[in-house]
Amino acid sequence: MASAATAYEFTSDEIMAIAGGLVAAVAPGDELEPVQHSLLGEILAALFGVDVDLAGVDRPDPERLAVALEPRTHEFRHRLVHLMVLGELILRPIPPAVARRVSDYADALDVDDKFVRVARRYAQGAFGLAWMDLHQSGFAEHWESARSDQLKTDVRLPDQLSPGIEDPALADAWAAFEHLDGDTLGRQVWDMYHGRGFAVPGSTGGASAYLAQHDFVHVLADYGTNLHGEIEVFSLIGFADPDPKGFAWLTTLIGLFETGYVADAGFFSGDLKEKRLDSNDMHIRLADALSRGAAIRRGLGTDLLDVDYHELADLPLDEARRELSFPPKSAKAVAAGSVGAFAKDGMSMIQQAYAASLGADE
Repeated sequence: MASAATAYEFTSDEIMAIAGGLVAAVAPGDELEPVQHSLLGEILAALFGVDVDLAGVDRPDPERLAVALEPRTHEFRHRLVHLMVLGELILRPIPPAVARRVSDYADALDVDDKFVRVARRYAQGAFGLAWMDLHQSGFAEHWESARSDQLKTDVRLPDQLSPGIEDPALADAWAAFEHLDGDTLGRQVWDMYHGRGFAVPGSTGGASAYLAQHDFVHVLADYGTNLHGEIEVFSLIGFADPDPKGFAWLTTLIGLFETGYVADAGFFSGDLKEKRLDSNDMHIRLADALSRGAAIRRGLGTDLLDVDYHELADLPLDEARRELSFPPKSAKAVAAGSVGAFAKDGMSMIQQAYAASLGADE
């Protein structure tokens, strides 16, 4: 059995069936690609608490995997399909045979998932159609239900991934965080914005009120604001969401910063200067973020982007973390280089330069 500290508790036979199903679904040939092997192995260790030899695992066909997981919930089977999709999304290009196999496993597990279709579009080279599917399937329904009282704005943007517009009331609500006590959630977010030169929502260059919700998660989860930190944040957010559509966040970030399947997502633009899952032990950090997200999903049961953080802004940071069921990072993730929201190594080069100039001025 997996330890109580892990996200899922399954029998050893079930874990081996899950591992074998993942390999069978996404291996391009006889073996996994190295980036797949390291990432999927680490995810299994983080979620189930066991190390699996993926090179020698038995590979059940779709029907046999479905029988092995029949006692498990549909939600779990859906999350497993997402791990299969993640295993193919990190390939460039995605072999059409892999896309077909993942679809076969999804069908056998009785999972109708639009992200399977997104990956199939990638395999066909239809990147524009894939982005349309991803945008409509993952994001639109989420922000259409976002409440104006939660976001502190009455302005309804057609696309929450686009930069925000001038909204003085919203900007004032964010600027008020400056006057909170230094150890509070709101003040910590203000300090992060101020120290990096970020424009607050409601001002020129700021994020939309909806997208800016993720900046509270940067502070709560203690993740940096460079591209590695963004992958960690949105891995956690996506897996914490009780609605499987939250997987859209991780799908988009992988496409933007790892494979180039997504060139531009509005506020975020693609950047492929380095392979992030092949460097800096990012496979360990991403896996830990997924595990933390699963723990939040069990404890909170609410999409983190639906939380009214303004109502929690005056809480001490540690109290806000307990309120929202945030577990700490694993020691393994910290050793792998996962730094905090205010660490220099957690900033982009531009953010570091701004912080240095600010320190000189003040």
